Amino acid sequence: MSVHDLLINLRSIRVFEDRPVVEDVLGKLLDAAANAPSGGNIQPLSVVVVRDAGRRAKLAEVVGGQPWVANAPVDLVFCLDFHAVQRWAETEGVTFRGRESLSSFLIAYADVMCAAQSVVVLAEDLGLGSVYVGTIQVQLKDARRLLELPGGVLPVMLLAVGYPASRPKNIPKLSAGDIRHDERYRVRSDEEVAEMFRGKYGVIGDDLDAYFERAYVEVVEADRQQEESWTAEARARMERLNIRNNAQFLFELRYPQDVMVGFNRELVRDLEEAGFRFLREQEEGGDVGRGGTEGGD
Repeated sequence: MSVHDLLINLRSIRVFEDRPVVEDVLGKLLDAAANAPSGGNIQPLSVVVVRDAGRRAKLAEVVGGQPWVANAPVDLVFCLDFHAVQRWAETEGVTFRGRESLSSFLIAYADVMCAAQSVVVLAEDLGLGSVYVGTIQVQLKDARRLLELPGGVLPVMLLAVGYPASRPKNIPKLSAGDIRHDERYRVRSDEEVAEMFRGKYGVIGDDLDAYFERAYVEVVEADRQQEESWTAEARARMERLNIRNNAQFLFELRYPQDVMVGFNRELVRDLEEAGFRFLREQEEGGDVGRGGTEGGD
């Protein structure tokens, strides 16, 4: 399979075989992470490898009871690590203020996600499958406690990895033409935008099982792995909220916007507890320095 075909057919895997990921294979995945692009080649990255079944189960609880986190043979927690970078700088007699710099944080966040995606692609090539679990970002305090992360280390993304027992099909995506803007951003008309997302999602219709398989596959696969009925709850909430279109489904049911905004206070608090305090302005006498916005290695 070509790299293009691999990427086009890449799917999140949530049902895994009862088969371990051996150390040699795991080592290759971590090699890919360690060699991913990094701004300034600083590599503020650590990966916590979670194999123990009991700890995987606890991690699954932290991220909202997602069964694939417990059932995958290995979970990889990709962490933004300013702890190690700061300690290294201090041993060399240099001040590192990454925990106060939003710019440094955003560059490091991109570094971590580049590393995670490198692992996703290599895992696919090696016959494995994986699924990102981003809710670890809104459970920072509990995740940091479970993984015993020191100050300056944040869990950015969890990746459950294993050998696929099943593979979702027909996951809706925008087309290459939908995301393309030549030379400058072209603001589309309301109808063009609506048509773009109609082409992606279609209509909800009366067959909710088919809709969930296409647009909310995690509830379907959760039902297959545990006794609770996530799809029944989703149906009931759709009825209560009178969900009739895809935007309502996404932003009133799946990611309720009041809830998403409500996470702000807790996230800011948890970031501060982890030692991240972004300054609003440059302290007097500070110097951005030449090359301060250069890209990756």
